Amino acid sequence: MIIPPYLKKGDTVAIVCTARKFFPEDAKPAIELLESWGLNVRLGNTIGLDSCQLGGTDAERAADFQQQMDDENVKAIWCARGGYGTVRIVDSLDFSKFKKHPKWIMGFSDVTVLHSQLNKERIASLHSIMPFTVPKAPEEIKETLHDALFGKKLYYTAPSLPYNITGKAKGELVGGNLSILYSLLGSDSSIDTKDKILFIEDLDEYLYHVDRMMYNLKRNGYFEKLRGLIVGGMTDMHDNEIPFGQNAVQIITAIAQEYNIPVAFDFPVGHQRDNRTLILGKKVLLEVREDEVVLDFSE
Repeated sequence: MIIPPYLKKGDTVAIVCTARKFFPEDAKPAIELLESWGLNVRLGNTIGLDSCQLGGTDAERAADFQQQMDDENVKAIWCARGGYGTVRIVDSLDFSKFKKHPKWIMGFSDVTVLHSQLNKERIASLHSIMPFTVPKAPEEIKETLHDALFGKKLYYTAPSLPYNITGKAKGELVGGNLSILYSLLGSDSSIDTKDKILFIEDLDEYLYHVDRMMYNLKRNGYFEKLRGLIVGGMTDMHDNEIPFGQNAVQIITAIAQEYNIPVAFDFPVGHQRDNRTLILGKKVLLEVREDEVVLDFSE
């Protein structure tokens, strides 16, 4: 796994749209944050473009992202927001130059498309807040992004819950948004979970669909040789008039418990205020204990 160079003061970060539209005035909090860290900011050509719900046409978004990937003066790329649209451009991207001069790509939700593709390219990336979410992000969460970008050690603890499955595991951290991982199955971007620790989170889904997605991951072998599972926020779940009969925790547990792996629920990552930065592709230690959960990136 290639770990991109960590940032230093004076480096340039590009903000681009890979999915929903985002405008220059909306970028001000993110620009101020990066500048407070001593970084320079470049707004990509897609910031301010408006193509239905997207930040420019597919060709415009792909060209902007490619430009920032290939520009050696740009040391990190921050996806402006999620929503939908990244999958429409991923197959148009050429990673050949990027692999020779890797840089951090940051974001979450729909950006899981890029995280998954980068994992296949064997380049680490950051599952993190985005410019769109900066205004509502607590200072300590912004600091986790700063620490990841500048190469400081990440070490997280979280309360242990009675429905966790205790255990200890080491492995490469992979994953992201459950719906996106599900949608990538069968494609060139679908990740390999063998001997890995999988992270999942989601937003605004029906419980029966969570069950469907989990079973599809199971049928595709995602859990066969998995070492551990981290479940972030399963936020704003919905049910039908006739209840499904299980909540998200019960749905996931029913499958995960077959594999004798540690499982940590409600880990502080995802579509919520407490959305800590994860280094996807990095080897980690996961300890799910009776008293707390530990995720250590110093392995």
